[in-house]
Amino acid sequence: MKETRYFYVPNAECSNELPAEEAAHASRVLRLESGDEVFLIDGAGCFFKAQLTLVTKSRCLYDIVERLPQEKKWRGRIAIAMAPTKVIDRVEWTLEKATEIGVDEFSLLNCAFSERRNVKLERLDKIVVAAVKQSRKAWKPLLNDIQSFEHFVKQPRKGVKYIAHCYAEIDKKDLYNELTQLNCDEEVTILIGPEGDFSIEEVRLAMSQGYVSVSLGQSRLRTETAALAATMIAQLAFRK
Repeated sequence: MKETRYFYVPNAECSNELPAEEAAHASRVLRLESGDEVFLIDGAGCFFKAQLTLVTKSRCLYDIVERLPQEKKWRGRIAIAMAPTKVIDRVEWTLEKATEIGVDEFSLLNCAFSERRNVKLERLDKIVVAAVKQSRKAWKPLLNDIQSFEHFVKQPRKGVKYIAHCYAEIDKKDLYNELTQLNCDEEVTILIGPEGDFSIEEVRLAMSQGYVSVSLGQSRLRTETAALAATMIAQLAFRK
């Protein structure tokens, strides 16, 4: 019996053909054939059982057999905004693992102490798609391009907003304690700084815009570890 295969197909119900990259993977790598059963992920909360009707080297057509709406495994909405690290592999790892754990939105910040001020969003999006398929998530996280810290914090955002930092002179609340006291259907945004932390001016700016100063615990964490810890803390607080 062949292993069940999942493919990311936005607006799957409005089409009958796999996207080009997914088609190439299905035909050239997996060597699927006409008549094989596959599952499609639309990234908006639904799986589809489908049957391939035509497979060539560059095209794969399908017929939908069954629509399978999914229920999200956590309540509320989790948004992480992180300053990308100098080594892009660590950003890619963070995105992959956060997607597997479960996150609704991931943004990248250009901060005062940032060591990387540009990213290839298309490549990062492919990593997110691969993680969605690997972890069989029905929802694809929204991935936002890098933007200035000031612009991000001054934008209106729904729900409760937090900034995690290491400044001893600024009072901090424990993130987990904060999240467990919220309505479980709340939207939360959590900011994670670069390796040198946010500047103290950035922390104060965020707080002036309604962000709550928080700690992720007693350990001093690398940027990518902090982003993943924040994702996991939110998941534990909001899990069903």
